[in-house]
Amino acid sequence: MRRCLPSIESLTAFEASARHLSFTRAADELSLTQSAVCKQVAVLEEWLGVRLFNRIRKRLSLTEAGHVYARQVVEGLDRLERDTVALMAHQGVGHVIELAVIPTFATRWLIPRLPDFQRCHPGITLNLTTRAEPFLFTDTAFDAAIHCGSAVWPGAVTTYLFGEEAIPVMAPGLLGQQGVSEPAALLRFPLLHQSARHDAWPRWFEAAGVANADALRGQRFELFSMLVEAARAGLGVALVPRFFVQAELRSGELVCPHDFALSSDMSYYLVCPEARQDRPALKRFAEWLVAQAAAYRVSSMPES
Repeated sequence: MRRCLPSIESLTAFEASARHLSFTRAADELSLTQSAVCKQVAVLEEWLGVRLFNRIRKRLSLTEAGHVYARQVVEGLDRLERDTVALMAHQGVGHVIELAVIPTFATRWLIPRLPDFQRCHPGITLNLTTRAEPFLFTDTAFDAAIHCGSAVWPGAVTTYLFGEEAIPVMAPGLLGQQGVSEPAALLRFPLLHQSARHDAWPRWFEAAGVANADALRGQRFELFSMLVEAARAGLGVALVPRFFVQAELRSGELVCPHDFALSSDMSYYLVCPEARQDRPALKRFAEWLVAQAAAYRVSSMPES
C-alpha cells in the first residue's frame, strides 16, 4: 500500500519557514529561491487540505494546525537524520543504541563506566540523550531509557539497577569553620536544595531524629550537578544521592559531615520497550549495565 506522505522537499521547506517565520530566510538556508520555497509550502498545504500559515501584510505566522504540525515534522526529520547519519557512519555494520538518560546520572555514574563497555563491545555505539521524565517509546527513536522512579512504565520492561540514598556533603573548608557532632548541628550551615525535592532536608532531619527542624530555607538548584558544584564552592551543605559524589568524596573535594543516609522510595531502572528487548545489541548493553549496577551496590554497602 502506498504511504500517505508528502514529499521531503515540501516538509523541509515548511520546517525551515516555520522556524524562521520567513520564506526568504528559509530560502537562504536551503539554497533555494523564495518562490521555490513558497511553492513547496503551497503544495504541502494543498496536499494536506489545511492552511499552515497566516499571510497578513507580508507577515508570516503559523496557524494553530501549523504549530502542531511543525513540531511533529521537526521530530520526524530529526529522527530520519539521526538514522541516516548512523547508517552512513557505520556503513550498515555494527549496532547503535539510542538511550534516554537522566542528565546527572549520565555524567556522574554512567559515562565514567562507558570505557569498559566500549572495551567489551567495540561494535556497539551508544548514543545518549537526556530525558528527565517518562515518555512513550512509540513517539520517539529511543531504544531504551534509564529512569528514576517506580518500576511501572507502560509498554516496557523495567530492570532494577539500584536504589537511592541521599547523604549530606559540603566543602571541607566550610566544615572546618565549625564541627558537626550530631545531625542537628547541620542546621547551623546554609542548606542547599534540589528544586524538585523540596522536602528532602526536612525528611532527612526527621529520619535522623531531629524534630521540627527549620529545614526549608536555603538556595535551590534545578539539577543535582548544580547542587554538587554549589557544595564544592562552599555555598552550604547539600543533600545528594551518594553515587553522584563518589569521586569528590574520594578526592577530598567534598566531605560527608554526618554519615546518616536518607533512603528514597525511588530506584533506578533500565527500561526497554517490549518489542525491542530481544535486540542483540540491547541485550548486551543490558547485561553489562546490570553487572555494573550489581558491582556498585556491593561497593556502596557500609563496611561491617
